[in-house]
Amino acid sequence: MIKVLLADDQRLVRGALSAMLGLESDITVVAEVGSGDEVVEAALRTRPDVALLDVQMPGKDGLEAAAELRSAVPSCRVVICTTFGRPGYLARALAAGAAGFIVKDAPPEHLVDAVRRVHAGLRVVDPELAAESLASGASPLTDRERDVLRAASDGRTVAEVARGLRLSEGTVRNHLSAAMRKTGAGTRAEAVLLAENQGWL
Repeated sequence: MIKVLLADDQRLVRGALSAMLGLESDITVVAEVGSGDEVVEAALRTRPDVALLDVQMPGKDGLEAAAELRSAVPSCRVVICTTFGRPGYLARALAAGAAGFIVKDAPPEHLVDAVRRVHAGLRVVDPELAAESLASGASPLTDRERDVLRAASDGRTVAEVARGLRLSEGTVRNHLSAAMRKTGAGTRAEAVLLAENQGWL
């Protein structure tokens, strides 16, 4: 049996995925969680073979959870299963150690096939997203620029971002200016939106 952990903050989606996978004779769902913060603890408790992780969840997102899971339970292979098929998410997922990346509007049989193939040691990536990711290239943002943009995304002032990240206000302004230049944005809010739409945040 292939043991699967599901992580999705939407109960309805989680339940539907669990029911669908439960119909397969060689797959069993051993854990279901609703936030990225719960993934590693659930995996340590149930020792799944494959973890299906949503990207956007409360607490840690699926990409952060994937990286932690790779360290905590290296035998568990990760498939990112998301509504948001953004090129930047694919690159970040692969960097976090994910073995698969599929979008939720894929046919159900594709998800089941992805679980089996990833369990067998293969890599599974949505082909359209892979092509789009290659065309758009890697994120131009540095890790620190991404941190600053993410911290500023909820409208915090430069001073609040600086305090939260323990940086000087001048450094925060420099990172915001660089992020705006690299995204071609005219404002901080526009830079956040453009970066989010690319999956860079």
